[in-house]
This record gives sequence, structure tokens and C-alpha cells, in this order.
Amino acid sequence: MLNIGCHLSASKGFLNMARETSQIKGNTFQFFTRNPRGGQAKDLNSQDVSDFLTYVRDHHFAPVLAHAPYTLNPAAENPAVREFAEMVFADDIQRMECIPNNMYNFHPGSHVGQGLDKGITLIADILNKVIRPEQTTLILLETMSGKGTEIGSKFIEIQQIIDRTEHAEKLGVCLDTCHVFSAGYDIVGHLEDVLADFDKVIGLKKLKAIHLNDSLKPFDSHKDRHEKIGQGLIGLDALAGIINHPALRDKPFYLETPHEDLLGYADEITLLKGLYQG
Repeated sequence: MLNIGCHLSASKGFLNMARETSQIKGNTFQFFTRNPRGGQAKDLNSQDVSDFLTYVRDHHFAPVLAHAPYTLNPAAENPAVREFAEMVFADDIQRMECIPNNMYNFHPGSHVGQGLDKGITLIADILNKVIRPEQTTLILLETMSGKGTEIGSKFIEIQQIIDRTEHAEKLGVCLDTCHVFSAGYDIVGHLEDVLADFDKVIGLKKLKAIHLNDSLKPFDSHKDRHEKIGQGLIGLDALAGIINHPALRDKPFYLETPHEDLLGYADEITLLKGLYQG
């Protein structure tokens, strides 16, 4: 079975996100823990959480994926910016424990001229402060496109963060197809080589989720512009190869394609299910 869903608004609660997912024939979803620009998180509703947990169990959902706000930068030079990222991470991880055994994804950040090694050290320092050994939430580092001083566009950078984190068993990786393509990993012509490289550097056992997106910008452009499935420069054939690859086909896939409503995601899910060789 293809485990697939899209990004939904959390404003209406967990149960409504699950029901919307079922309406578009998905079985998982991604959501922001709070406004994508940061700020205060919405209070949790215990009845909504309880109803959600029953619903996803009864409807055989794959793990859902929370996404940290885009603006957090745990690698920032400014201590106040890092402190804010630490506060949000700690709060989000605590809140995620209300829906146990799910995942929390974040962009590693940008070193803003301090140097890659310094940025990686700062990210790991925050992870070492917020990760608790008893948590059930798996924290995912997202692969990035490499614009500016962004960290995480190379697999080795992700692994160096993992290596410096004390509870590395609580970490995994979310591979974004648009980002890795833009970062210079040829998932169109040489998917096997890319996965072999990932396995050698990080280990495929650490790959826990995939953001499935086409790319508006060309290969190795280091520009992060998502496109609808089959309408970008990665193309439908390559994306079909990804969802059917033996090392990837059982992973949860999360669409982050540019649609204005759920109908666009519903069409993409139907298209991809038709291409999935199950």
C-alpha cells in the first residue's frame, strides 16, 4: 500500500485533518505545529486528540509528520534566535507526545557566515538540550537545497549533526525530492547511486519519510521551488521510480506541492496510486 498524504492546516484540529486525509484517499498527513513563521501554538484539545488517535488506528494510518516553523534557525549567530528555536523545539516535542510514535521534521538551519562546522555544532547543541530519552517522537532532519549558507544540502552534513547528538536513536531523515535534486543529487538519471551514497554516509535505516515534490528549478540550481507532481524538471517517470523503489516504497510520502485546495492533492494521490506497483 502506498502511504501518502499532503500538508494540511492544523487550525481545525487533529481529527479534522485525519478526516480530510481520508476524503482525498490518503492515509497520513503533515501539519505545522504552529504558525510557519513561529509564535504561539494553539492549545491542545484532549477530546480531539483522543478522537484522532481512535480514528487513525481504525483507518490504518501511517505515522503523521509535524513540521517545525520555517523561520527557526538553531544554527544562528544571534543567541536570542537560537534560544527561540530551542524553546519552540522543546515545546513542540512535548506537545507531540500527546500523539505518541509520530514524527517531527525541521530544516537544520543556516550558519549565516559562521562556517559549516560551527553551524553543525550549534544545531547538535540544541538537539542535545531538547531530546529526552523517554520521548516516542522521532525527530527528522530534512535534506535541503543548499541556498546561501543553508546546512543539510549534503548527506555528510546531516550525518555530522547526527554524530554530535547524544540520543541519535531519536533522529531520522526526511528526504525532500525537490531539495536533493536542486542540491545536485541526480534522482532522475542515477537514483540507485544517490541511494547508495545516502546508505554509505547516513544509512537507509535512518530514512524515515519523504517529501514528494517536483521541482520548478533545474538540477543543481540550489533553489528551493516546489512544483506539482509531473509538471516540473524531475518529472513523473522519476517520481514513479521513487515511490516504487524497493528501499523507498514502504516509507510515508508527504506532498508539499503548490495547490490552492484539497482537490489538487486528491488528483495527485490518485495519479500516484495508479503508478504504484502494489
